[in-house]
Amino acid sequence: MNHPSTAREALLTEAIADVAHLLQSADDVCARLSSASAGLQQADANLREHLAAFESRMSVISETAKTFAVKHIAARADEAARRVIDAQTRAMTDAARVAFGAELGAMVQRLRPLPAPLRERQASLWEKWLVPAATAAASSAATYVLVTRCVA
Repeated sequence: MNHPSTAREALLTEAIADVAHLLQSADDVCARLSSASAGLQQADANLREHLAAFESRMSVISETAKTFAVKHIAARADEAARRVIDAQTRAMTDAARVAFGAELGAMVQRLRPLPAPLRERQASLWEKWLVPAATAAASSAATYVLVTRCVA
């Protein structure tokens, strides 16, 4: 290769060398961009796979959490229902006891005056039967005495 004879030729030679260097750098940049693009696409594919796996795990976890939450809520609701039923049963028992006691007390108060007339009635019944019973006993005794004297 001939050496440039003028400054202009020297500048043109340097410019051509710079353009060649620039084109080489552009080719290197294109190769690196292509490599980076492939890497980004692989990273995107990996990220999508990991995201799908993560979503499936999160779905399983959320279903498990829902199941436990429903079981927990059902257990607490059963406990609360049992407590309410027990409280209502005690309240109803107490109310029935109070009502029965009030009714029994009222009934006893109404029945207290009754035994005296019943005793009087029993006495009058006894008196009504006393005379015929005494008559029957006396006549039986007289018949017995008469029969045993006459037969003997």
